[in-house]
Amino acid sequence: MTTVKIGIMGGSGLYQMPELKDVEEVKVDTPFGSPSDAFIIGTLEGQRVAFLPRHGRGHRFTPTEVPFRANIYGMKLLGVERVLSASAVGSLQEEYAPLDMVIPDQFFDRTRARARESTFFGEGIVAHVTFAHPVCNDLGEVLQESCKAADVKAHRGGTYLCMEGPAFSTVAESNVYRAWGVDIIGMTNLQEAKLAREAEICYATLALVTDYDCWHSGHDAVSVDTVVEYLNKNVRNAQIIMKEAVKRLTERPRSCKCGSALKNAIFTAPELWPQTTTKKLEAIIRKYAAP
Repeated sequence: MTTVKIGIMGGSGLYQMPELKDVEEVKVDTPFGSPSDAFIIGTLEGQRVAFLPRHGRGHRFTPTEVPFRANIYGMKLLGVERVLSASAVGSLQEEYAPLDMVIPDQFFDRTRARARESTFFGEGIVAHVTFAHPVCNDLGEVLQESCKAADVKAHRGGTYLCMEGPAFSTVAESNVYRAWGVDIIGMTNLQEAKLAREAEICYATLALVTDYDCWHSGHDAVSVDTVVEYLNKNVRNAQIIMKEAVKRLTERPRSCKCGSALKNAIFTAPELWPQTTTKKLEAIIRKYAAP
């Protein structure tokens, strides 16, 4: 199987990376089903990169339906060590304006569907990863530096509230989130971050602000056409930023703790691991298995 070190997860509108060269499509089967689409693997800034549109090409999956476990496990099977995630978001604070980029360092969970699996573990093997700081700081730093290439206003830090969707917030909900001090709102990145941590993959989000959430007094004056225009501009900026980030990562050693997140997190003794579950999780737990 093709081996790549860097993965890019594209959100609404970001279904491709036109700068990719020597492109091949790779279908990956995982113990958790099929990923959202075939992985698009190509060369970007001299590096082999795996790109995956999280909603599938043509936007076929709602946020709840995205096969999060298959997507991250597929990345792991390809050899990915770092995932750069791009995601459209609404702003909950005046300072985060449409067309701005936010690199959040915290997540807040407001999802509730049972279909949203956010752990690989269970079925006889228990693990509790540390998640106080859910974003890889090194990767977030690279994304912040890379925003300069697109000449956009970038904000480092902040909290991404992950809601269930697919409907957007009510005004009452939006105002409560603002009162909580939340900065941006989206529908997908929390599960990716949790699963990436369990898979010992570095993860960071580039949040593309397309609009103010419905709390804003001028929200009703913004047309759908304007939002789509902002989305398209954000997508092009994201492509430029991702290209720059890959370039910067080429010579940046992986010195964070993400690669050993499971070291003391698996509570079940290896000799008690069920064979079927061990095989299912082989890609992420093999180095911790009993000799």
